[in-house]
Amino acid sequence: MNAWDKRFGDEEYVYGTEPNVFLESIQPTLPRHGNSLSIAEGEGRNAVFLAEQGLTVEAWDYAQNGLDKVDKLARDRGVQIQTRLVDLADATWEPDKWDEVVCIFGHFPSETRKKTLQGIRKSVKPGGYFVSEVYSEYQIPYQSGGPKELDFLYTPEEFLTEFKGWRMVHFFMGEVTRNEGNLHKGLSHVIQCVFQKK
Repeated sequence: MNAWDKRFGDEEYVYGTEPNVFLESIQPTLPRHGNSLSIAEGEGRNAVFLAEQGLTVEAWDYAQNGLDKVDKLARDRGVQIQTRLVDLADATWEPDKWDEVVCIFGHFPSETRKKTLQGIRKSVKPGGYFVSEVYSEYQIPYQSGGPKELDFLYTPEEFLTEFKGWRMVHFFMGEVTRNEGNLHKGLSHVIQCVFQKK
């Protein structure tokens, strides 16, 4: 059992059951059909929201306890989601598979992060989207959640380099307030992005 299994082991949804505010605000501007992948999904709040918008959704996470809660939340909300236990350090990315890939507060060591961003670039279909909100490298002094190790936090250059040549729909780095369950609370420093593959 890994640390995320322990974190998700209780009945309480530690990040809540409502979608991330940025995802909720941007998703209505994107297509409401196609195949969506939500990585590092946790307990299901974002995957369920995507399914409610009409997308066919697959959720990946490293913790089976989290995926069990994804399944429960999907049943409770009357949508279907396919779940897969995936360690992103060893993930297989099929080319041109997804209409949308979503990463909300998915934090992992820099080596895994590089592989993951490269995998996303490969696996999004032409015309498809990558949507993300994550903590930036400036988050450490904030008391609102997220990793306290610099290697787990993002820089804008990572996104701008990996998705060079894609259409930039939205890009922001700065302060936002987040109240998502017990573990994301208060003023935060984030990076948001939406890129469309040409």
